[in-house]
Formats: sequence, C-alpha cells, structure tokens
Amino acid sequence: MGTENNKTGLILSGGGARAAYQVGVLQAISAILLEAGWAPERNPFDIICGTSAGAINATALACRADHFGEGVQKLLDVWEHIKVEQVYRADSLGVIRSGARWLSLLSFGWLLRQWHASPPSSLLDNTPLVSLLHRMLDLPRLDAALADGRLHALAVTASSYSGSRHMTFYQTGAEIAPWVRTQRLALQDQIGVEHLLASAAIPFIFPAVPLYIGGQREYCGDGSMRQLAPISPAIHLGANKVLVVGAGRMTEPAPGKADAARYPSLAQIAGHALSSIFLDGLAVDIERLNRINLTLSMLPPELLGKTALRPVELLVIAPSERLDAIASRHIGSLPRPIRTMLSGIGAAEARGAALASYLLFESTYTGELIRLGQRDTQARKDDVLAFFAA
Repeated sequence: MGTENNKTGLILSGGGARAAYQVGVLQAISAILLEAGWAPERNPFDIICGTSAGAINATALACRADHFGEGVQKLLDVWEHIKVEQVYRADSLGVIRSGARWLSLLSFGWLLRQWHASPPSSLLDNTPLVSLLHRMLDLPRLDAALADGRLHALAVTASSYSGSRHMTFYQTGAEIAPWVRTQRLALQDQIGVEHLLASAAIPFIFPAVPLYIGGQREYCGDGSMRQLAPISPAIHLGANKVLVVGAGRMTEPAPGKADAARYPSLAQIAGHALSSIFLDGLAVDIERLNRINLTLSMLPPELLGKTALRPVELLVIAPSERLDAIASRHIGSLPRPIRTMLSGIGAAEARGAALASYLLFESTYTGELIRLGQRDTQARKDDVLAFFAA
C-alpha cells in the first residue's frame, strides 16, 4: 500500500471475453513481484478501477485485497475454465427467446405487432452471469479490506441510457468528495452485483440494468460508452501512478489491407462499433495524459506550483497480437446455437471476428489470451519492476 501522498492505481478496461487478457497480465505481475521479494499477500494497488468486464475483474480482485496472490488465482481459476453457458444462455431455446427474436424484430419488427408490448431487449440473455458473479465475489471481505486500509478505493463505471450520462460508482473507507464533469458523474455507493451487471451490459448484446440513483430508477449499460476519460477515476481517488491494462489497438499490429470490394457484414460493422466503444476512449485518454505529463515536465517550478495539475506516472500493458485474429481461430468452440446465430450475421468469417472476440467466453480462447497477457507482461519485466519500485 502507498503512503497518503503516493498511491498506485489499476485501470482494467472493458471488452467482454477480451478481459481474460487482464488476468494473464495480473498473474505475471504477481509472479514478477514475488520473484522480487514481495510477500504473496501484499497488494500492490491502492485504487482499483474497472469498466465492463474489467469492472468484474476489478471487483473480484478488490474483494481479496488482503491477499493479492489469492485474488489473482481466483481470477485465473474462473477464466481458465470459463464456458459460454456461465455468462449467457447458449441453448437453442435461450437463443430463440433472445437472439432470434431480437434479430427478427430488427428486420421485421414493423410486421410483428405481437412483440410491440414486450419486445426482446437484447441479442443474448445473460441471466447465468448473476450466478457466476456470486461465486467470484466476496463483498463482505471487500468491506473489511476498505475498513482496515488494505485497499483505498474501488470504482466501477456504467452509462445511463435514461440520464444520458456516464457514472462512476466508488466505494472507499475514507471520505472522498464526489466529482462532476461534463456528462460525467461520480457517486459514492456500496458496490454490488447490480453495478457490475450494468457496467458489463454490452450495448445491444446484453440487456440494460436498472439502478436507483438519487431515488430515481435509471436504466444503465456498459460503462465504456461515453467514457471520455477512463483513467480519471483513479486520479480523482488519489492515484499519482497508474497501471493501465488495455484490451487491444494500442500495441497490437495494424490490420492487413482492407478488402475494398466487399460490403461489410453486420458482424463486421458491430465489431467495429464495439471496438470504438471499448478501445478508442482509453487510447485517447492515454495520449492526453502523456501530453499533460510532457507539458508539466517543461514548466519551471514557480509555474508548476501555480497549477492544480500534477504529473501521473503511467505504465500501459496491452496486447501485442490482434485479439480478433485469435478469436477467429476459436469460433468453432462456441456452442452450436450461438455459432449458428453469429454465422448468420457474418461473425464466423475472419473479417467479422472482432464481434466474436467479445463474446467468446470459452476456455480455449480465454486461455490463449491469458498466456498472451503473461508473455506481454514478462517482456516488460524491467518496466514493471521500475514502476513498482518508484
């Protein structure tokens, strides 16, 4: 744990099944620090922030802030053995009730008057995720970690469809004043399963979740939507150094030459839209923070003392390989009803694999992402040691 004026933050971004990569990074960090002499129970992060599936990982890790090694192992146990059926319904009846009806309404809704009163709300039914979350989390243990100072703060984000704003829910053992920015609101709250379901409700894919905010019910979806400054919650909560674990685009190779002769499939368009939601905001915020750090480094001490801005040490670890390319190799591991539905919109093709990369909650795929996260982090071992030694 850091001192009052020196706190380390962790940012886990969104990305559905891509969040398995984060677990590989965390496992490698745990191994690197253990080799460097850290006790296995020592928590290297004072502030943990997550969005979407990253919010689930963040909260599970925060619940075991009294033993970091155990927290990482719990995440590994889940992601190394995960099955689609633990996250959303993949049986034929479940797919018909959600995905088939949703796609039919999208195409022929003006003809299907019987669905006007009760339209399907999403492509997939993520009811099974509730049980998985209850198995992953130990919320009383989180309360104890915050109370005894083993963790300074946990924050998760969601986006309100009703209120058209981005919200950060944070839980801390100390009193930290909420902050308000343009289209952004922070709320101190007791974080629970409902916040994680909302934060991880990928638009169109999973249903919106009602949250009560100031006594008003607001329907909320994935926190990556309208997330203009993904790193800012950690800074507002007191971090002066931040480790960011990305889920694509920042260091991965650029895609090959586009096929200009073929019109994009629905899956290709959807995958592009999701990648824009999940990845672009984080990349822009990292660039912004680097520019601020550079500007501050050029100011003389007398001017630096007149600004409220302070430099923030930043370490970014992101995939060195394209995750959609990895996903294209594992689409066959999806249950047949899901594979059939996704094939119908082009997600089984290589060019539509970006969409599949967010939905492939299968251990063959997540296991490969975990191993990639481990390799990428071990390749940055010197950077990791320098970051935590500073």
